[in-house]
Amino acid sequence: MGATVTTANTNENTWGGGNEPMGASYGKMMMWFFIVSDALTFSGFLAAYGFSRFKFIDNWPIADEVFTHFPFLHGVDAPMYYVALMTFILIFSSVTMVLAVDAGHQMKQKKVAFYMLLTIVGGLIFVGSQAWEWKNFIKGEFGAVETKGGSVIQFVNKEGKRIKLEDFAVVLPEEREELTRSKGKWFMSEATLPSYSVAEIQAGFKAHPEILVKTEKIYRDTKEDQANKDLQPGLNHNKKREILTREASQKLVDNSHIVIEGANLKHNEYGNKLFADFFFFITGFHGFHVFSGVIINIIIFFNILLGTYEKRRSYEMVEKVGLYWHFVDLVWVFVFTFFYLV
Repeated sequence: MGATVTTANTNENTWGGGNEPMGASYGKMMMWFFIVSDALTFSGFLAAYGFSRFKFIDNWPIADEVFTHFPFLHGVDAPMYYVALMTFILIFSSVTMVLAVDAGHQMKQKKVAFYMLLTIVGGLIFVGSQAWEWKNFIKGEFGAVETKGGSVIQFVNKEGKRIKLEDFAVVLPEEREELTRSKGKWFMSEATLPSYSVAEIQAGFKAHPEILVKTEKIYRDTKEDQANKDLQPGLNHNKKREILTREASQKLVDNSHIVIEGANLKHNEYGNKLFADFFFFITGFHGFHVFSGVIINIIIFFNILLGTYEKRRSYEMVEKVGLYWHFVDLVWVFVFTFFYLV
């Protein structure tokens, strides 16, 4: 008597998706693998930023004092306004991507193309905004001085508002030529010279007794701080940075080492240089992701116009690039929170 062998359906597996685990296509699965691995990378960067900020929590730059610019509003103090606008534009582009995917499910070619175009425009505006923000961050606005001990000091008036170096610096008859590779010994070179020398800043400070110094230290409005003789009485209420008396300010200015204008990987007029290092690296890395997404979206957009996906009877490529775009938007929410809000 022959034995009967019963086998499971070879088109099914324990995941219930046949040859597509969990019902997802191979392309979608690979996109999810990439997103998970990239999320771990960003998590490592943000964790490193968090540890560094916690270590230097008493002198970490405050976002409201750094990102105060807004296009076409020169001289207007608009803390975080443009960053908020950038964030809104990027999140809105995620909405248009959702609409593009939904239109693809309905096989509506014109609607898919329209919403993809809006997504591309949103991405380009965001990348351009980041470049503009970098320019202002690198260039700086007020300038500062770094002491021999490595502390960064800024200059304020009696009301506690920052003033520019050019508003009080004295131009001295000094001649200082920038060291370039063509003129230096053994092809040495140096960074671009600041607009003013330390001596000019010191002379200008002495000539303006109304100017005070703001330090990196975050001021804590306690009774002990109020009693500190080095602090200007009544000036730091509700302020975020420590402002010294004229005598204490003079001591720091006399100990000046270099003049700083803007921020780079070595110096930062806003405070701790690690802030600039992380800002350039993390926002630059995210900006590269957004720019890559825009390029991919443009390629998909032209394929939509050519009817490629209409012929395939599937807009799955739009859905896959949509997953990437949503991930980029979500990462920015965390970057925005870490750098600008917390």
